[in-house]
Order: sequence, then C-alpha cells, then structure tokens
Amino acid sequence: MTPAKTAAKKTARAEAASGGTAAGRTGKDAGKTAAKKAVGKSVAKKATSGEAASKKAASGEAASRKAAPARNESHTALVRRARRINRELAEVYPYAHPELDFENPFQLVVATVLSAQTTDLRVNQTTPALFARYPTPEDLAEANPEHVEEILRPTGFFRAKTKSVIGLSKALRDDFGGEVPGRLEDLVKLPGVGRKTAFVVLGNAFGRPGITVDTHFQRLVRRWQWTAETDPDKIERAVGGLFPKTEWTMLSHHVIFHGRRICHARKPACGACPIAPLCPAYGEGETDPEKAKKLLKYEKGGFPGQRLNPPQAYLDAGGRPAPPLGAG
Repeated sequence: MTPAKTAAKKTARAEAASGGTAAGRTGKDAGKTAAKKAVGKSVAKKATSGEAASKKAASGEAASRKAAPARNESHTALVRRARRINRELAEVYPYAHPELDFENPFQLVVATVLSAQTTDLRVNQTTPALFARYPTPEDLAEANPEHVEEILRPTGFFRAKTKSVIGLSKALRDDFGGEVPGRLEDLVKLPGVGRKTAFVVLGNAFGRPGITVDTHFQRLVRRWQWTAETDPDKIERAVGGLFPKTEWTMLSHHVIFHGRRICHARKPACGACPIAPLCPAYGEGETDPEKAKKLLKYEKGGFPGQRLNPPQAYLDAGGRPAPPLGAG
C-alpha cells in the first residue's frame, strides 16, 4: 500500500470515529434534553396542581369563615349565636314593624286572617274598601256575604275568608261586647284565628310578647339551626326558649323582615347577607356580592314595601309605601 493510501485510510478512520462520537453525543444530548423536558413538565404539573390545591384550600378556608359551624353546638353556644343574630338584625332593621295596615285591634285581627295564602301587600290593597264599608265588628257581622266576597276576591280563598271574618265579627259582637279580647285563650276561640294570628294581635295591638311563626320564620330558624322542628307550635316553644320573653315580638319582626328581603325561599342573597358569618346555611344561595344585590327586595332593593301607610321610621330609612289596589 502506498503511503498516500495509508494516510487516506487513517484520515477516513479518524473521521468515522469522530463522526460516530459526535452522533453518540448528539443522541445522548437529545436524550438528556428530552429527560429535562419531561422533568420540567412534571414539575410544572405538580406546581399547577399545588397552586390549584392551595386555591381550593383558600376557598374552603374562606367558606369556613363565612359558614359558622353548628355541628355539635352546645345549647349555651346556640343561645349566644341566636341572640347575636337577633342583635345584628336589629341593627339592620331598626324600623321593623308588622307589615299589615291597621288602626285598631279589630282591623289587625281581620287583616291577619285575610293574610293566609297571600301577601300582606295584597291584603293592604284590599282592606281599605272592606273597613270603609264595615268599620266595626257589628257592621261586618251583619254584612251580606256576597258583598264581602266581592271585596275579598283579590286575596284568594275569598269564600272561606268571608265566612271567617263574618264569623269572628259575630263572636266579637256576641261574646266580647264588640271588643277584641287581649288574651290568647280567648283569641284562638274566634273563627279563623290560630296561635300565629293571636300572637300577631297580642304583640302588635296589645304589646304582649309573642312569637309569630309564619312561613318566613319557619324557614329561617331551620336554616340557622335554631331548631329542627317543623310543627309551628314546637318551633314556637323551641325558639322562645332561646330568648327573653320581652324580645319575642321584635324578634319575629326582625326574622320576617330578613326572610322577605334577603333570605328568600328559593334563592337567598347570601352574598348580601349581614349575618353570613353566623349562618350554617351560607352558600345555599348566590354568594357573589354584586349578583346577590340584584336579589334584594323592598327597601333593600329600592322597591315599595308591603304597607300603604307604613310607620314614619320605615319611610325615614328609605322605605317606600306600597301602591294601592289596581295601581301600576
């Protein structure tokens, strides 16, 4: 072999060796790069997962701060929480009042009987015509049922309600000298008058403490876990035991006001609720503050209230009277 050929072979071998080494290094480098990418993706995934978990934990922590735990709550703790809720509501609704228009005990007992299965607003729009024509129990006791039915038609169940208000008017005339009695045991003897109606009359016409367990009251006290009872009489006893008797009437107004304005049956405005930190049911409704504001009713949402002639304190707080029947 000539020296030239020998030199050429050595050069070829060197180039081959060099090329193989380069290829090997390239393969190794590619593998390392892929591995690094895989590790990077894994780390990124874990980091993202960790962030999500942190956010979830933070969200849960926020929710736990909003929703007061009520499980295994002692009776003493329950009493404290219930009374604090009432104090908070008293600050939000210092003007809370019965939302039926009345000028005397007779008008109140009739209006309360008529409020069954309808709104106070509808009753307030209807009773002016009724009391203008039949201002006393004696007048209503002698009324033609068909005429009364026609007046009461907008309240629904007008035949049964006509029978009740004429019947209770006759009882007032015949048994109580035309005066509404101021005792529970006498009131519940009147046609159409149960304990709820009796306590409305006692508390607001006679200043005698009573708890009004209407549908709003029942819903809220169960949401707040003040009681698990469903029977109105049992609810009345259970909740009454959490508060001094002197607070019962205003407690009823506070709870009912809140149920009508914020803590609605179908979609409570949780995000606009002033007692959210004390409520075990926080989150059942809309929690976004801006969306929750749109759910507010009556003066909280800028709408007219239930009464045609509300107390001055209500008007001073920004409330608006309801429109008369047929308006708007």
